Formats: sequence, C-alpha cells, structure tokens
Amino acid sequence: MTAAVGDAAPASAELAAPLLSVDRLSVRFLLGRKGKRGEVRAVTDVSFDLRPGQLLTLVGESGCGKSVLASALLGLLPGNARLRGAATLSTSDSDPVELVSAAESVLAGRVRGRLVGLVPQSSATHLTPVRTARSQLLETVRALRPGVDDPAGLVEHLAERVGLEPAVLDRYPHELSGGTAQRVAVALALAGDPPVVLADEPTTGLDRPLVDRTVDLLAGLAEEGRAVLMITHDLAAARRVATDVAVMYASRLVELGPADRVFADPWHPYTAGLLGALPEGGFTPIPGHPPELTALPDGCAFAPRCALLAGGGPERDARCTGAPELVRHGDRAVACRRPC
Repeated sequence: MTAAVGDAAPASAELAAPLLSVDRLSVRFLLGRKGKRGEVRAVTDVSFDLRPGQLLTLVGESGCGKSVLASALLGLLPGNARLRGAATLSTSDSDPVELVSAAESVLAGRVRGRLVGLVPQSSATHLTPVRTARSQLLETVRALRPGVDDPAGLVEHLAERVGLEPAVLDRYPHELSGGTAQRVAVALALAGDPPVVLADEPTTGLDRPLVDRTVDLLAGLAEEGRAVLMITHDLAAARRVATDVAVMYASRLVELGPADRVFADPWHPYTAGLLGALPEGGFTPIPGHPPELTALPDGCAFAPRCALLAGGGPERDARCTGAPELVRHGDRAVACRRPC
C-alpha cells in the first residue's frame, strides 16, 4: 500500500485534516515530432498528504523531478506536459479544488497566491527590475486581497513578518542582496494569506548563514499553522527545520517519514547514500549516476548504483526485479525490497 506523508505527521498535526492530498501524481513531457515521440518521465506515482503545521522537505539530486512536481501542483507546466493522478486542495473556508484537472481560470483566480503561495527558485530574477519591492508588494496585496482596508499597512506588516527593514522596501531588485531578495519573495508568497506555501529551492545561491535564516523563516510559517512544502537538495537545511522528509529518486518517492527518524536511521540505500555524502558522513559519494528520465528502467531505478554500495552485489540485485512500491511500515514508508 502506498503511504501518505500525513501518516508520518508529527503529533501536533495528527488530528488535522490534510490541506493538500496528492494521489499517484505522474508527469510526462512529450518529446519530438509525431510518429517519433519519446517522453520524459519526470514524476511517477507520487503520493503524500500535507497538513497544517507540517514542514515537509522534498529532497533528492538535481533532475529527479522535485521542481516539476511543484509546478504541476500550480498548473505551471509547458504545453507538452501530460498529467495523471490527483492533487486535492481542501481548506475549511472554501470548496475543495482538484488541481490536476482545474481550469486555468480556477488556478489563477482561486489557487495561486490565495490558497497556495509560491517562493520560486532564484527569487531575484522573478522580481520586476524597474519597480521597488514596496510597489510590487502593494500591487500583489491589492490583487489578492481587494477588501483590505489598509494595503500599505499590510505591506509594512508583511515586511516586518519576514524580517525586512522598512528602508529595503524602497529599493529596486538590483539593489537587494540575495538573502534580502529571498525575503521579498517570501513576503510576496504570503501577500494573499495562503494556508499552503511551496518553496522551490529557496536557498539556492545563499551562503550558510542566509540559508539558515531562510529555512528558519519557513519553519516559522509552519509553526503558525501553515502547511509548507520545501523542495531542496540541501540536506543540512532540511535536517535543520523539517518535521517530515520525502526522498525522491528518478521521478519516484523512495522514502518518507518523520525527519528526525529518517535522518537518524535511513531505510532506503539512496537516502543512506545521500547522508553519507555529507561532511559528517565522510564525504563518501554515491557511486554511479542517476538514470536519464527518458530511459528509466522497468525495475528499481537505483539498483545499478545500489549494487556498487557497500553491502550490495548480486544477492541484492536478485531481489530487485520490478519497480518497488512505496510501502508503509508504521509512521514511515520505503520503496525497497531489501531496505537498510
């Protein structure tokens, strides 16, 4: 049985209904001309629940499908994308929205900014270069919350909430440091007071102190009761703030559960390999390379690299026929027939 992240929720979130439920979501990108088409299998049968108070970190090597997943949830994929499965957004004050099949008018009018706030990759490049941070925040507040009595005051409040000095609001994007631009992006994501926040690689290009400040800010949003999905390849950042962690490899989730337990005792060989590549793990790289998403094997995509790990070999390969399902074991789940 495929597990949901909600099954691995912390005690504070156990009784809360999921705000976001993803059920066997798959994304394919069609390539080439008609009659000679290939496809990129970017996301395959991904399932999880995200509840109020959770900060779920989705981790994995670059190119495994993490950012495609976030874009799929908000309808931001190109025209050659084909989606299967479901992703349902449910809040107490609005009707559920099925994101995969939702029309663009629904996504633009009800979801983006209002129910789901997005902190994009490389935030500085997403800011309008000829307008100050204040004017961009003010425009966003007016668009998403037209009934607010004092939009300018709300902008000041948002700036304070994310730790921006008032003077920063009157600067242009090229005058902002990377960390400050990231905080402006978080303020923009919060302008519509969304219950769900997606942060896609929010620490890219930041030094370690700014990384810590950024992820601590996201952790604060979860502590306020929002549901936060943070996509990252930075395991140190994930370990610092996550309540739960999901590990993605070659388009599939291979492990998920409470962050403290997954990081202390990884079950999937890939998760163990990622942790072993950290400084405290001895800088031991995972041997081999991930498969191309245009040519994924029928069986376990990690099996060729797994066989090269310590403890691998033919006896492990013999058990790794077919693609393993993500199976729940208590409050954790793993997609491996011979877990660590």
